[in-house]
Amino acid sequence: MRLTKYEHSCVLVEDGDARVLIDPGGFSHGFETLAGLTAVLVTHQHADHLDVERVRALLERNPEAVLYTDAGSAAVLAESGIAATGAQPGERLDVGTTVDVFGGHHAVIHPDVPVIPNVAYLVGGRFLHPGDSYTIPDVDVEILGMPTSAPWSKASEVVDYVRALTPHVAIPIHEALLAVPDVYFGLYDRLAPDETDLRIVTPGDTFEA
Repeated sequence: MRLTKYEHSCVLVEDGDARVLIDPGGFSHGFETLAGLTAVLVTHQHADHLDVERVRALLERNPEAVLYTDAGSAAVLAESGIAATGAQPGERLDVGTTVDVFGGHHAVIHPDVPVIPNVAYLVGGRFLHPGDSYTIPDVDVEILGMPTSAPWSKASEVVDYVRALTPHVAIPIHEALLAVPDVYFGLYDRLAPDETDLRIVTPGDTFEA
């Protein structure tokens, strides 16, 4: 399995013949010219995870790719004339590799802010992308896309999340709001379980497992 990061929460997962792009959003760049995609997955409708017009262009460039999203994103895309298949927690998708769907709801930002749908994707039984949630699936997670910082998050929650999952590798994502992300990376590296290797993947770089 090869993971390539395209800033913030956008990750390309290559597993066998499958090429799966997750969360092509407004803070991410470099994914626009990708070809040969088998699937595009969106965890939720927030603009930093879903850039509607760039998704449209991406699908035109990859006509064989299937588009799966949460129910909220599917409705947003439909308003722009883009058809997406809603992914429901408990489903297993076949996109050239398996994708198990977990979660259901975005983490709480504030009690006054409505909670929107958010699904997490476990790709190839190995890499979990939780979107904006602290989803804990009922399976072992080998590689975690670890949300680093967000309006809905605090450092202690991230540490507890990583400890609860105890993945072999944690790759920080969702850091575009930070001016100095290394401060957070260092904290999580110190506090992560001994079994977890925190692996920094800079935008455009690839991690192989």
